[in-house]
Amino acid sequence: MKKILVLGAGLVAGAHVRYLLDQPDFHVTVASRTLSKAQDIIRGHPKGEARQLDVADEAALEDLISQTDLAVSLLPYVHHPLVARLCVKHRKHMVTTSYVKEPMAQLDEAAKEAGIILLNEIGVDPGIDHMMAMEVIHHVQKDGGEITSFSSYAGGLPAPEANTNPFGYKFSWSPKGVLLAGKNPARYLKDGQEINIPGEELFDHYWTVPIEVEGQVIHFEGYPNRDCLPYMAIYGITTAKSMFRGTLRYASWCPTLKKLVDLGLLDEEERDDIAGLTFAQLTARLIGSTGDLKQDLAAYLNIEPDSGVMSNLEWLGLLSDDPLPLQKGAPIDILTARMLAKMQYEEGERDMLILQHEFLAEYSDRKEKITSTMIDFGIPYGDTSMSRTVGLPAAIGVRLILQGKINLTGVHTPVVPEIYEPVLEELEQLGIHFTEEWETLKR
Repeated sequence: MKKILVLGAGLVAGAHVRYLLDQPDFHVTVASRTLSKAQDIIRGHPKGEARQLDVADEAALEDLISQTDLAVSLLPYVHHPLVARLCVKHRKHMVTTSYVKEPMAQLDEAAKEAGIILLNEIGVDPGIDHMMAMEVIHHVQKDGGEITSFSSYAGGLPAPEANTNPFGYKFSWSPKGVLLAGKNPARYLKDGQEINIPGEELFDHYWTVPIEVEGQVIHFEGYPNRDCLPYMAIYGITTAKSMFRGTLRYASWCPTLKKLVDLGLLDEEERDDIAGLTFAQLTARLIGSTGDLKQDLAAYLNIEPDSGVMSNLEWLGLLSDDPLPLQKGAPIDILTARMLAKMQYEEGERDMLILQHEFLAEYSDRKEKITSTMIDFGIPYGDTSMSRTVGLPAAIGVRLILQGKINLTGVHTPVVPEIYEPVLEELEQLGIHFTEEWETLKR
C-alpha cells in the first residue's frame, strides 16, 4: 500500500483525491488547516484519512512527510519550497501544480542525489497547456519542421449560461491568487521584438480573441500572462520569431480590473485604519473625496460617471454603505472577500476551462498553421472543470510515479514524452480532450 500525503483541501483538491482513492493500492491522507474541509473530501473512505495541520508547524509537517511515499502540495506556492526541502531530506517524491520558481529549481541536484522527482506544473495552466504544446511541437520537429510562432491562451471562466454578473467571472480556484496574478509583469516576443509590460500596466494591454464555444463565437479579452520567454528554451523552439502566453476573460474584465488597480485595491500592505468603515468610506479615503463620491471617483479614475466600468464598480459595492468584511487587513484582502461574496457559482452552474494554442510551422516545402483547442465544462452538481483539469493531471502523475512508470529524478515539468504522453492519453479517457486543426498555408 503506497501512502500519499495531500497538503491542502481547497477548491481543486476534490477530483484529485477521489482519483487517488479509486486506485487499489493507495492510501491518502489529506492534511488541512481546517479539518472539516479535509473530512469533506475524504468522505469516510476506508483508504482515506483527514488530518489537521498548520503548515507553519514545520515539525508536524515534517513528521507527516516522513511517513509518506509521496507528498502533493496543493498549498499556496510560497509553501512549496519548504515541502520540497523536507521531501528531499526524507527521500520522498513530490508533486505540485504550480510554476517552478527559483527556490524550487535550486533543489534539482539535491533531488537527483536523493533519487526522487519533484514534479511541478502538472495542472491545467501550467500543465495541460505544456503537454498539448509539446505533443504538437515534437510532431512538427520529427517531420523536419520548425516552429516559427507560438501563441497560447487559457481561461477558467463561467460557462456562457452561467456568465451572470458584470465582471464575467466567478471563482473556481484561489480568489486571492486570481487577483495577485493581475499584478504580474509580462514579457513576450512578437515578430522578433521583445515586449515588456510592467505589472501595473498589465490590464492596459488586451485585445479581442474570438473562440467558438458550443456553436457560438464569443469575443473574449486576452492579455499577457507573465514572462513566457523562458518557455522557448523549455519547449525547444528558440528560433521562433513570436512567443506568447495569455489569459482569457469575458469582455469588460480588463478595463474594470485596471481601475481597481488604479484605486489601490490590489495593494498588499496591511492597513489598520479601516475598522468600522463602509465600502463607500474606504473608497472616499482612498481617493481623498469629501464631496459627491461617484463624481469624485469618476474624476479620480478618469472615466465617465455613467460608464460601464463605473457601473461595474457600483455593482461590486464600492459606493455602498455595506460594512467592510475586515477590521484590519490589506486592500487586496478586502477586495478578495467582497468579490468572493459577490461572484460565487450558484448550485448546479457549470464552469468552463478553455485552452487554445496556435502554431506556425515551416517545412522545406510548406508552411502550416496548427490550432489546438480544449474546451472543458464542469459537471452540474459535481466537480468543477477547474477541479478536474487541475487535479486529475497531478493525480495521474502521482500514480505514474508510484507505479514506477515515471523514473525521472530532479525537478521536472511535464514537457517530456515520458510524462506527457501517458497523462494526455488517460485524460482523454477521462473526457478531457482537445482538437487539432492543421491548415497548409501558401509560402
